[in-house]
Amino acid sequence: MNEVAVAIADPVRRHILTMLRDEPLSAGDIAQRFTISRPAISRHLRVLRESGLVRDELVGRQRIYRLDPAPLAPLVGWLAGLAGTDRWEQHLDALETEVYRTRRERRSRGPAGHRREHTA
Repeated sequence: MNEVAVAIADPVRRHILTMLRDEPLSAGDIAQRFTISRPAISRHLRVLRESGLVRDELVGRQRIYRLDPAPLAPLVGWLAGLAGTDRWEQHLDALETEVYRTRRERRSRGPAGHRREHTA
């Protein structure tokens, strides 16, 4: 998880991942989209490859890079736990239950807050 966090910490690498989300690209195609040098792009691609976020394949004379989002799963899980989304969902579910219970009680009491008598 630490390697993935380090890899996505850099804005250039995040942009490369976003580009690869849409389609596999050669190293040259990636480099053309940046103003930094090709060796710098190669270093960024190496970091992404070592973190497991991209896979490369030699096709002819070109190296094609593809996104592999699987290594993001542990980081996403950790962030979700940190954000506490599950806990908030539980609180909101409890609130919804309480609102329905209160509405039901108010309807059964009728106007002026008195309890309705059921006559047979």
